[in-house]
Amino acid sequence: MKKEVIVLSLGGSLIIPDNIDVKYLKEFRKTILENTRRYKFIIVCGGGSIARKYISALREIGMNELFQSFAGISATRMNARFMSYFFKQDQERGIPHKMEELKKYAKKFDVVFCGALEYKPHQTSDSTSAQIAKEFKTIFINLTDVAGLHDKNPKKHKDAKFIPRISWKDFHKMATKEKFKPGQHFVLDQTASTIIMKEKITTYILGKDMKQLNALLEHKKFKGTIIGDF
Repeated sequence: MKKEVIVLSLGGSLIIPDNIDVKYLKEFRKTILENTRRYKFIIVCGGGSIARKYISALREIGMNELFQSFAGISATRMNARFMSYFFKQDQERGIPHKMEELKKYAKKFDVVFCGALEYKPHQTSDSTSAQIAKEFKTIFINLTDVAGLHDKNPKKHKDAKFIPRISWKDFHKMATKEKFKPGQHFVLDQTASTIIMKEKITTYILGKDMKQLNALLEHKKFKGTIIGDF
C-alpha cells in the first residue's frame, strides 16, 4: 500500500523557544515514528527565537527586509538539520533546499526535514509547507505553541476565543490584517494563507499536545482548528 504524504510545519517556537525543549521533541519523535507505518512525513521547521534574534539585529542596523528574510530562512535550515540529527538520521544525508530534491527524498525516506526552501522574499517555513502540500496534493498540519486559532493572541488576551473551524477566505482576512514583516509571529503567515485559499488545501492548526496530532492522524476527534470549505 502506498503511504500518504503528510506535510507538517513544526514551529520554531516548539523546537527552540529559548532553550531546546528536549522532553517535547522526544514526544514529537515518538509520535511521528509510530505513525510511519501509514504515512510519510515532510516536516518543515520554523526559525523560532534564533530567527527572530538574527532579524532583530539586522533590523537594528538598518538592513533591508530582504536580508532579514534570508537570515530567517537560514535559521529554519539550521533547525531542520538539528531535527534530522535528533531523529538519528544519517548526518551525511543533509536536508533538501529545493522542491526537486525534496521529492527525491520523499520517495526514499519516511521522514524528511527541511527549512524554507529557496531564498526568496517573504519565503517562510509556513509558505514552504503550503507550497509542498500543493505539490504533493495533500493536507497541511501546522504545529504551533498555542492550541489552535483564536480571534486574538491567547498569550496576551485571557478573553481570546478559540476558533475550531474557519473558511479559507475568513482565515485569509485574519492573516492579511497586517503587512508581512520578517520574524512576525502569527499561526500562519500571509503567503501561506494565500496559497491554501487559492489551492483549497485543508489545513489544521494544532498545539503542543501530541495526543491531538495522534488523534488527527488516526481520524479521531481532536482539539485544534480546521481551515477549509466552511
